[in-house]
Amino acid sequence: MALQYAGIQVEHREIALRNKPLSMLLVSPKGTVPVLCVDGLVLEQSLDIMGWALERSDPDGWGLVDIDIAQDWIEKNDGPFKTLLDQYKYPNRFPGLDQEKVLGDAIELMLEPMEAALRSSQYLLGSKITWVDVAIFPFMRQFAMVNPQRFEELPFTLTKKWLNQFIESELFHSVMHQYPTWVD
Repeated sequence: MALQYAGIQVEHREIALRNKPLSMLLVSPKGTVPVLCVDGLVLEQSLDIMGWALERSDPDGWGLVDIDIAQDWIEKNDGPFKTLLDQYKYPNRFPGLDQEKVLGDAIELMLEPMEAALRSSQYLLGSKITWVDVAIFPFMRQFAMVNPQRFEELPFTLTKKWLNQFIESELFHSVMHQYPTWVD
């Protein structure tokens, strides 16, 4: 989404992670996605790709944030919330865990603070969208998709509105294409 927002055209290569092409592994031996390769530069993390894109073009000021607050959100999302999300999405991988407790922990860690932040503004860091919203959105979308009915039952109306705003956005739809799997 950040690349599209910044107006940066890229060649998208859909990767089958069970059959990674040699061309990918040659530029990124760790073999994870996403990977952005531009003029010899290799970026292997979503946040690095977002930052790179916003350094080149940021017409609406997505990057103008309080970095300490932004970092708090990202650390919480990319650390403990991501762990809880994986446990919630893949209960068969974590058979000893109580799914209701995992859900409760995710609510306490992420959804309650999001709802509180959204009571005073439309976005997590204020009245306009920032890179933090865009970075967290895919994880919250995954969380909601695990059990959509259960998610709808949760009392987080502002968080659901925030999520739906991204899901329904032109920007999101402009990047959600099916691509053929890349083969060398």
